[in-house]
Amino acid sequence: MPDRTATRAGLGTTEKTNFLRLATFAGAIIAFLIGSGFATGQEILQYFTSYGYWGVFGTGLLVLALMTYVVIEFFVVGQAKKFEKPSRIFHYYCGRYLGTFFDFFSIVFVFLSFTVMVSGAGAVFEEHYGLSKYLGGIGLALAVGISVWFGLKSLVDVIGKIGPLIVVIAIGLGITGILRNPQGISEGQALLPGLELTQASSSWFMAGLSYVGFCMLWLAAFLTALGKTARSKKEAAAGGAMGAAAFSVACIIVGLGLLANIVKVGGTEIPMLVLARDISPVLASGISVMILAGIYTTAVPLLWTVSSRFFPDSTPRFKYLTIALAALGTVIGLVLPFSQMVNIVYVINGYVGVLLLVLMLVKTGTRLVRREKL
Repeated sequence: MPDRTATRAGLGTTEKTNFLRLATFAGAIIAFLIGSGFATGQEILQYFTSYGYWGVFGTGLLVLALMTYVVIEFFVVGQAKKFEKPSRIFHYYCGRYLGTFFDFFSIVFVFLSFTVMVSGAGAVFEEHYGLSKYLGGIGLALAVGISVWFGLKSLVDVIGKIGPLIVVIAIGLGITGILRNPQGISEGQALLPGLELTQASSSWFMAGLSYVGFCMLWLAAFLTALGKTARSKKEAAAGGAMGAAAFSVACIIVGLGLLANIVKVGGTEIPMLVLARDISPVLASGISVMILAGIYTTAVPLLWTVSSRFFPDSTPRFKYLTIALAALGTVIGLVLPFSQMVNIVYVINGYVGVLLLVLMLVKTGTRLVRREKL
């Protein structure tokens, strides 16, 4: 069962200057991470805001530190080793047997993450537009399936420019939510114990580890292949650090915005739309488009990652598998409510990702002690 990776032409960026290359690398990371969970606010609500100050700042800083390490490590190792198969990154950190386990487990998780994207699109259509969730879910699956059908040429250039824009808008919405009700942050903190909010874990610390864990399983093969296109280790590390830092700061700001309006957003499927609708119905319509764009930019590489694991990009069997997976993902994604999908898929897989994080730290520490060069 061959594993395929995109070539330089497929994942490489065409930007000329170093800064634009760094920005495009960072943008690709952000676009891959935002997805339905971040864009809708549901992910931030469960992993950050629901724990109050400790969740927003404690989880936020933990994610900032660990995510920066993880992204730089994947990028730099990918640039140095230039694995023919990006899934070899798991064998590099975990050895033959555990590496094989993570290789196959990550593919299952990536596919389930695609089903979460379908569920998120359905929730937007149902909660904001008052339309059937099946229309939103099927529509997203068709758009993503068609995109992957034609291959992912210049993937980074396409999604790398959409991602930062979405994050900037999300940050702006979070800041506006804070400024419109600054006293709401302390009020929300006091009200949290009496609210029955869905949480990712029993503590903010474990939620932070789980959050980094599931992001790692998403990013491993993608960043390893992307790092292969970097011109130097320095460029790989800088692009990775920029993307990880920007995403983590965005999580903290959006988390505060949701905390300031916790009574309104608690228990909703799409918290970000609640914030936007409170400002203006017109703005809410615009934000709904932003959320769908965020879901799309994550769903495309997720589906491509699974299909390309079995067949070469753009071959007939790759295309047929893509359509079959898109159809199966649609069925699964529309069975459970979006908030439950996030809580089940992300949290369970996040803890498996924590094991990968531990093994990565051990490998990095051993490499530094022995002063091994990549």
